[in-house]
Amino acid sequence: MRLTKFTDYSLRVVIYLARNPDGLATIADIARDYDIPSTHLMKVVHRLAQCGYIVTVRGKGGGMRLARSPDMINIGDLVRDTEDNMDIAECFSAEHQNCPMLPACALKSVLLEARKSFLATLDFYRLSDIMGGGVPPPVAPMLPARGSSAPVAPRKKG
Repeated sequence: MRLTKFTDYSLRVVIYLARNPDGLATIADIARDYDIPSTHLMKVVHRLAQCGYIVTVRGKGGGMRLARSPDMINIGDLVRDTEDNMDIAECFSAEHQNCPMLPACALKSVLLEARKSFLATLDFYRLSDIMGGGVPPPVAPMLPARGSSAPVAPRKKG
């Protein structure tokens, strides 16, 4: 699974604002510091404001700040609010149901479970966990393997 640049930039904006809580930041500040085109940031800031993550102030001396404290911003929610399409494969889309393996293919259910696990991991973290500053974030609990109550460690390569 790969997040879009839109979501990447959204995460960067809220991290920037969390790290700079005093005063208002501008699109120009973030564009300069993170080397992101300001035209992209305008769309990102608009969406973040619509979703209630940031507050914008227009006019001279205007800018933006977080709408709530970093410990009240869930990363999973932010990703869901900024990703327009969480379809992992073609068969997830209602418009593209022409896979010759449907309806007997079990891969879709596995991919649905993987997407659910991906989002569940993101749901474990708050913006305050990923702001940086030298303290590593807590580790998300491992999910149990299907049909098991014991967590499964990742497989080692090799």
